[in-house]
Amino acid sequence: MNDPKSTLPPVAGSALDLIGRTPMLEVRNLDTGPCRLFLKLESQNPGGSIKDRVARSMIEAAEADGSLKPGGTIVEATAGNTGLGLAQVATLKGYRLILVVPDKMAREKILHLRAMGVDVRLTRSDVGKGHPEYYQDMAEILAQSIPGAIYVNQFANPANPRAHETGTGPEILEQMGGDVDAVVVGVGSGGTLTGVGRYMAAHSPKTQMVLADPVGSILCDYVATGTYGEAGSWIVEGIGEDFIPDNAQMDLVRKAYSISDRESVDTARLLLRKEGVLAGSSSGTLLAAALKYCREQTQPKRVVTLVCDTGAKYLTKMFNDMWLAAHGFDQRELHGDLRDLIAKRYADGGVIAIGPQDTLLTAYNRMRSSDISQLPVVDAGRLVGILDESDILAAVEGGDEHHEDHRGARFKTPVAEAMTREINTLQAHQGVEALPEVFDRDEVALVVDGDEFVGVITRVDLLNHLRLGA
Repeated sequence: MNDPKSTLPPVAGSALDLIGRTPMLEVRNLDTGPCRLFLKLESQNPGGSIKDRVARSMIEAAEADGSLKPGGTIVEATAGNTGLGLAQVATLKGYRLILVVPDKMAREKILHLRAMGVDVRLTRSDVGKGHPEYYQDMAEILAQSIPGAIYVNQFANPANPRAHETGTGPEILEQMGGDVDAVVVGVGSGGTLTGVGRYMAAHSPKTQMVLADPVGSILCDYVATGTYGEAGSWIVEGIGEDFIPDNAQMDLVRKAYSISDRESVDTARLLLRKEGVLAGSSSGTLLAAALKYCREQTQPKRVVTLVCDTGAKYLTKMFNDMWLAAHGFDQRELHGDLRDLIAKRYADGGVIAIGPQDTLLTAYNRMRSSDISQLPVVDAGRLVGILDESDILAAVEGGDEHHEDHRGARFKTPVAEAMTREINTLQAHQGVEALPEVFDRDEVALVVDGDEFVGVITRVDLLNHLRLGA
């Protein structure tokens, strides 16, 4: 009988030793047509994404050519995962890291980077190359202003595709037993396409490189026509471009698919439900394109795509129902009144509220855990008041006694004794024109349907509604 421990990897001496050699998983519960579809789980890298490979390769190349000295500074422009990979490597090697990132980057990624001591500089995501606030241009100028700093420039750095030509590509072919008909990739910097594509061209000429591109990116049009127009916008992070990166060898692409944000999000969520794989937004794009490719085939093929990063970085975005509603991805029925602006209804558990008999401590804990400053007070489905931080503070600090024991006792006070009972409400059937007056009073809109509490509308909800209707 084989010892099951014999197949376990040895103890690693550093997190850097865990980069690469990621597992491959066959899709079993999705419709793949006549094909077999496999997922290379790059989310299993220590930094949670495929970009760990690239980060190590580029930093080690800079060390080897002498441009990066001990204690030096690394500057890069990134939509997120390259930055996390660079942080993973730079921190362990003792380098300072400054990242310029577009403001659509997921909050989890920014928090992750700052927890590692990275200097994160946010810039606009709505401007193109050549604009002074474009993230790549900002990073290059910043690096020039810091003595001993290097601008990594993943978009033109040859060590980027080399990481995939010497690592990802060979691993895919080995895990597939030398038999792979197509690899579906996205293009952000172009490293994966170019590195894997070059390796397959040399060692598995039958393997086609297939591009998955977000709607709004120029790359799919470029593959189809050799030209491209003005780029649009998209919410998927890490892939899609408004220019052709130097590292993107586009002549390697044999077929390209343009995938909408909604399809990317829906497919990533489907992957979690059907296969138990928590993947990010770009992985949803890749999987959607891979499924289209597989279903179009008339003969069985063996197809590989990538889970580029973990969906744990997107829990407040694509795995958040309120975020989906704000972007119009929840496909709900529209009524032409205030109900259309309520991201989540109270009756569905979507509103964080408090009861009049709950304590101020319970209210405080709910505010703190949800990062909000006020709570509707609801009793048997009816809105009876509102409680905000100032109400709690007045109740806890009020009175002549300020001893700590007395404050602790006051936190046990029922919400009903501290809440504001005089509240302004709007009826659900009213129109959007009722909202400005509420916001002018610096209030949120509390919406009821008769006596029943429906939900809350904020300024952000109104802005989302106006943007979706634009």
